Amino acid sequence: MSTPIARRRAKSLAFLGFLMAIVLAACGSPATGDQGTSGVRMEHKYGSTELPTDPKRVVALGLNDQESVLALGIKPVGVVDWFGERPYGNWPWTQPLWGATKPEIVGERDEYQIEKIATLKPDLIIAQYSGMTEEQYQQLSKIAPTVAQPPGYQDYAAPWRLMTERIGQALGRADQAKQLIADVDARFDAVRQKHPEYAQQTIVVADSFTPGNYALFASHDAKTEFMTDLGFKASDRITQLAANNNAAEVSSERLDLLDEADRMVWTVADPSVRQRVEADTVYQRSKVGREGRSVFLTYYDPPIGAAVSFNTVLSIPYAIDQLVPLLEQNDVNPR
Repeated sequence: MSTPIARRRAKSLAFLGFLMAIVLAACGSPATGDQGTSGVRMEHKYGSTELPTDPKRVVALGLNDQESVLALGIKPVGVVDWFGERPYGNWPWTQPLWGATKPEIVGERDEYQIEKIATLKPDLIIAQYSGMTEEQYQQLSKIAPTVAQPPGYQDYAAPWRLMTERIGQALGRADQAKQLIADVDARFDAVRQKHPEYAQQTIVVADSFTPGNYALFASHDAKTEFMTDLGFKASDRITQLAANNNAAEVSSERLDLLDEADRMVWTVADPSVRQRVEADTVYQRSKVGREGRSVFLTYYDPPIGAAVSFNTVLSIPYAIDQLVPLLEQNDVNPR
């Protein structure tokens, strides 16, 4: 349900499937010359790509890339499934923009269906919040211009602002992207002005996928980035422990790491996870456990945890509206 803790590498496609993708691409994909190029190149993890002019048929392969594309006025023709949500289906912050449109699901997380992507005849493929491999990039770039992950960042570690800017540039809508970012920044700034005390509080974002095991998210994870944008401080110890991953995976014996936390936010699949966490005797002995300093967010009903996890220009306003009142109710230092 959460951002991949260790980068998931897609399995190599069968040789026949790869040949099929190349044949399909050669038989009508805009990459063969039907789509004009802007003359602008974008650097990415695997090199650089010349961008098409005014792309219309966009395949978004990042876990949340489709939301920035939607916000910029284009409905992707292909998307990947992350939460099992069928990206056009469940989220209140995207439903109005999708309307009756249902894009093709062309993969699950970082496992892409290359042949299916080719049949969509995209004129641009975007993969910013992704773990796309170089092999996948080489296959996809034979179908259409492909913009892989931002250079200089671990997979799933680039800031949402940068990814939004890059998607805007790739779509030829850079000014619109900058305005979307500015609008969201204004929302964050309003929270920080209302709650200057957040700047003095260290927060830890966590999840528990199995009993006795916990994921403590690093500062570069999207969920922690959302909390620091609200004004909170991230835990340097947890970020160092996570190293090249987006979270440190620990057993309950290492919940001593929570002792420096003033607040905790838990993203959970369902209420039973909260019950399990609160029943953990080690958690009960921690400062946040003893003093009731945790807020639990479900991925569904309501999908606040999903909004924080997606952390996009579309989901952030919803997350702010839903989460800040919960934090105010749970304030350890009320004004």
